[in-house]
Amino acid sequence: MEPIKVGLLGFGTVGSGTFTVLRRNQEEIKRRAGRGIEIARIAVRNPAKALAVLGEAASTVQLGSDFEAVTDDPAIDIVAEMIGGTGIARELVLRAISNGKHVVTANKALLAVHGTEIFAAARDKGVMVAFEAAVAGGIPIIKALREGLTANRIQSIAGIINGTTNYILSEMRERGLDFATALAGAQALGYAEADPTFDIEGVDAAHKLTIMSAIAFGIPMQFDRAYVEGISKLASIDIKYAEDLGYRIKLLGITRRTERGIELRVHPTLISAKRLLASVEGAMNAVEVHGDAVGTTLYYGKGAGAEPTASAVVADLVDVTRLHTADPGHRVPHLAFQPQSLADTPVLPIEEVTSGYYLRLRVADVTGVLADITRILAEAGISIDALLQKEAEQIADNGETDVVIITHDTLEKNVNAAIARIEALSTVVSNVTKLRIEAHA
Repeated sequence: MEPIKVGLLGFGTVGSGTFTVLRRNQEEIKRRAGRGIEIARIAVRNPAKALAVLGEAASTVQLGSDFEAVTDDPAIDIVAEMIGGTGIARELVLRAISNGKHVVTANKALLAVHGTEIFAAARDKGVMVAFEAAVAGGIPIIKALREGLTANRIQSIAGIINGTTNYILSEMRERGLDFATALAGAQALGYAEADPTFDIEGVDAAHKLTIMSAIAFGIPMQFDRAYVEGISKLASIDIKYAEDLGYRIKLLGITRRTERGIELRVHPTLISAKRLLASVEGAMNAVEVHGDAVGTTLYYGKGAGAEPTASAVVADLVDVTRLHTADPGHRVPHLAFQPQSLADTPVLPIEEVTSGYYLRLRVADVTGVLADITRILAEAGISIDALLQKEAEQIADNGETDVVIITHDTLEKNVNAAIARIEALSTVVSNVTKLRIEAHA
């Protein structure tokens, strides 16, 4: 049987990794797929640079800078989009689909923002869009959610799905670094981009969470409704105080099914140091999924890098090759649920989310200040789980002290109202730092 022909758009870290893994494991892959898989064409902005990477292997592919020549080539069966972003990548993916080609992509931003449009176009043309590599690199979390856990009513997902921020937070905790120093170290090691905004502000994680939420709950992609908060304003003192209280701070992506709607949020989060997620350090990723039948499952591994991500791309290529001639109606739906069965369950605004909270404030070290604060919390219906007070001399010899309060679960808008009243007290000399706590297993 003739090999499946793949056209590669982009030849950066993931594209070159995909080419390398395919060549190295071609016999093993052929045995699994039932036929060979060959990268026949590569389109890249700088062919000379790609030629240097390909070396002797350059003779086996048609290399050029015309991306549309790949999407339009009748000999190409699968287009693998490795460009990134939501501009030209969207145009090329839709063009490939309109030409009747299957698509494999590692582009989480593209799917989170334009996934609904892309999947609809693919259904109309009877082709597949595979995207395992778009979330958590080499961890097969998409296949687990879409196929392995299909018997379950998924209750929640909580994940460390951005290696850059997890590395920074690990450095801040283990070495006592401030955010700026930890970020500079991550950039020096290549974990963080020169412009790290998408990572440190939580946007990258929100793209990935949007995709997982859609698959878990059978809802359309709704990135624009996700609550996104990064780690750039996180103070090292909060990491230390959290540790003193038995917690670690991670940038978590959390999506949960509730009676009132779907939670879809990314933010720095306190989790118990006893939980497995808390032990995930460095640039590693981990995703915790809770289903009604299976209980809690954890998926751990490298969330980025050339070959870990290529592992997921090649797995998609194998899946598409196996199903290339299958009746479109018998393939696994893009978002696990049949398209006509997607639900319009609302995504909750952050003010309607229920959580525990970590509150830190600087106060004058005078009699009655704690009584005023606890009274305000009680009047708002917020109960206190733990309280930590640092003696004045541990901070500065200025008659002030830090108070840290851990609350039981409560509605976010109630906490915000209480914070406004607390900050109005004359004895409170700083704004209140608020972090959420993820206590659910």
